[in-house]
Amino acid sequence: MPLPRRSWLAATLLASLLALPATARAQQGQDCPRGTLDARYCDRDGDLVADPPADPRQLVDPPVLIFAYTPVEDPSVYRRVWQEFLDHLARETGKRVQFFAVQSNAAQIEAMRAGRLHVAGFNTGSTPLAVNCAGFVPFAMMASRDGAYGYQMEIIVQAEGPVQRIEDLRGRTVAFTAETSNSGFKAPSALLASQFGMQAGRDFRAAFSGRHDNSIIGVANRDYDAAAIANSVLTRMVARNAVDPNRLRSIYRSDPFPTTAYGHAHNLRPELAQKVRDAFFSFNWEGTALLEEFRKNEPPAESFIPITYRQHWTVVREIDQAMNVSYACR
Repeated sequence: MPLPRRSWLAATLLASLLALPATARAQQGQDCPRGTLDARYCDRDGDLVADPPADPRQLVDPPVLIFAYTPVEDPSVYRRVWQEFLDHLARETGKRVQFFAVQSNAAQIEAMRAGRLHVAGFNTGSTPLAVNCAGFVPFAMMASRDGAYGYQMEIIVQAEGPVQRIEDLRGRTVAFTAETSNSGFKAPSALLASQFGMQAGRDFRAAFSGRHDNSIIGVANRDYDAAAIANSVLTRMVARNAVDPNRLRSIYRSDPFPTTAYGHAHNLRPELAQKVRDAFFSFNWEGTALLEEFRKNEPPAESFIPITYRQHWTVVREIDQAMNVSYACR
């Protein structure tokens, strides 16, 4: 069942604001153009992301670079998966690099906003908040060798359960991941409201599992009747035997969305920021744990490709706008 690209974007739902600390003075120049960016940032070149600070004293050159990958699955798995890349990043930048296992999207955004996180991969749905509230500058995304990328939002149910179609979710429990997640909350909420007239609390019970893997395991174990998930996570879990695919069935699959955005904090010294970028695009994936893990995606992730937030996150921003999501920080 194909997902119409525009029709359901008119859905209007209330989304909670992400509570974040707002301490720290605004960037020099109160009248700098910033669009939806927080008051501490400027966007003079119009690319929708924060410029480096105009005051050289606000640039940072930390002795240790802190890296965090979006908390979609077991952090212990990904500490090992990312180690070869982090060793490469250390060689290219001349810095020590430390993996930071974040437990939530909110914690990851807050860490970058507070200056405790320098390089990161933010999931699709939280990338706009990271850009606007934390000064995140995305520049890369995983793709296949021929440049194909993306994942799909799926609504999964128990294979032998009574739910056969979306309409059967009425009166049942549907698991979401977190309110900042695109495939785990925002896109399915807009879909259910606009195409099926269904809203949480009125037509079905909503539960929040915190992560895609929790939602998937929860459906397989009959804790939830259904779950909205990113199918790239499910593919990787099946490949490493973390879940039995025969216990699950998909009743909805969307068109593709962009995947995790990789980038750095806006206030890294320009020379260091450039070295970080170069490290992503010079990394040799062959024979690495990163390739072993992410080639399980469909399409397989086998390289980093350059992206822009302005272009590649257009559809995600449109979903946020339809849902009245605010990028205000507090």
